[in-house]
Amino acid sequence: MGKFRIQPHGRLQEWVAEEKGYFTAEGLEYEFVRGGRGAPAVSTVQAADGQVMTGAFESMEDGRACEVSSACHWAVNMASSGDHGLMWGHAYSVTQAGIMVPPESPLTGPDDLREIEVGVGFHSGSHFSALQALQPFIDAKNAKLRFIGGPNDRVDMLLDRKIQAANVFGLQKDILEQQGFRCILNTTFMIGFLINGDPDVEDCHKYFNALQRAQRDIDVEPEQYKHYFLKEMPERWRAIIDVRRLSPGERIVFEPYTREVYEKTHRWMVDLQLFPETQVGTGSFNEAVLV
Repeated sequence: MGKFRIQPHGRLQEWVAEEKGYFTAEGLEYEFVRGGRGAPAVSTVQAADGQVMTGAFESMEDGRACEVSSACHWAVNMASSGDHGLMWGHAYSVTQAGIMVPPESPLTGPDDLREIEVGVGFHSGSHFSALQALQPFIDAKNAKLRFIGGPNDRVDMLLDRKIQAANVFGLQKDILEQQGFRCILNTTFMIGFLINGDPDVEDCHKYFNALQRAQRDIDVEPEQYKHYFLKEMPERWRAIIDVRRLSPGERIVFEPYTREVYEKTHRWMVDLQLFPETQVGTGSFNEAVLV
């Protein structure tokens, strides 16, 4: 077996586990992979109106060149249902997220978004969490979303005032808040882990054991590790960001991703017809989730 390839997800845990030697202590031979085939941040297929019609799901459908990666639990749920990897059933993570508007915006709440396009990433967490969070205010079928690429694209477009509102999560939300942008609707969501290829399950456990130790360190002293966010942001943002003020970001929860959650989430996406039938897969927990 080659090295266990890990694709980070813009969070602290992998970097802390490496710094503390937790992967090595678990006996895991590993390497980090960034970009390349199936990278979730790469979105290039555009519709006639300029919307970017690829996202996290499509990167998994194309195949990710790693043994473990992450994306919102909706996309991982659907990818694993379509036999594009297995969803890890023993952990998930949660992240802060929100629909943000510029400080000078007249928009003050979700009801103001009925006629306003909200920037999201196609078939990605910002897409699904926007629909879910808006449902008490705007029927999902009437929500106005605009697919404008990856998380960094949405931040850049808001900073440049090229869109009135966008759904962002984690680091990107913190960056905008430091620039005075306002959250008019919280859209917190879950993130799943996708296991690719045929790695040794013991290596998967070693990886997650190391992350659990790192999570504990972050919980106790997050300020010691926030500098790692500099690895996760473009150079162009570093001059305007004080990493000391950032939140700890995504938090990993070492609890089961249950059959009930899997089936409810899958049914929600099918009911809203968010994917064509060719991408829906079997919807079978037993076949999609590694437990």
